[in-house]
Amino acid sequence: MAVTEAMTAQGWAVVLVDQPWRLAGRKVATRPPTLDDAWVPIVSSLLSGRGALPGPLVVGGRSAGARVACRTAEQLRADGVLCLAFPLHPPGKPELSRADELRRPIEAGIPTHVIQGARDPFGTPREVRAELPDPAYVTEARGTHSFGRAPADVVAAARSFLDQLA
Repeated sequence: MAVTEAMTAQGWAVVLVDQPWRLAGRKVATRPPTLDDAWVPIVSSLLSGRGALPGPLVVGGRSAGARVACRTAEQLRADGVLCLAFPLHPPGKPELSRADELRRPIEAGIPTHVIQGARDPFGTPREVRAELPDPAYVTEARGTHSFGRAPADVVAAARSFLDQLA
C-alpha cells in the first residue's frame, strides 16, 4: 500500500488486483495457470478503449502477484515489471527454484526490478541476484517477505525504477 500511495502521489495510475485465491478466502495460491488466466483479462480490460496510455504500462505485484506479472508481461506488452518480494523458492527448498519465471520478462527485453527483503525466507537478495544477468536488477530492503509496516526503502526503490521508465 505504501508503494501505491507514493506512486499515485507522483501521478502514476495504479490498479490493485486481488488474486482469485485471496478473494475465495484461501491462504495458499492456486496453480499458476489459473492465476495467469484471471490476470490477463483483467489487465486487458483495463487497457481496452483507452487508446494510447499516457505513460508506460508496468505490471507487478508482491509474492505470487510478482510471479504472475513476470509470466504475463510479454503477453500484455508491458513496458516494465516491478516485483515486490519475488518468491524465488519455497522456504528451505532452494532446489525448487522459480528463477525461470523471474527471467522471462528480462529475456523478452522488458526492464525488470525486484525489491527483496534482506531476510526473505523465499529467497534472499543474494539468491535472487545470482539468478539474474545483472545484480542491479535487485534492491535489498529491510525485513522479510512482507517488508514491515513502514517500508520507506521499498518505496524509494520502486520510485527509482519507475522514474527510469517514465
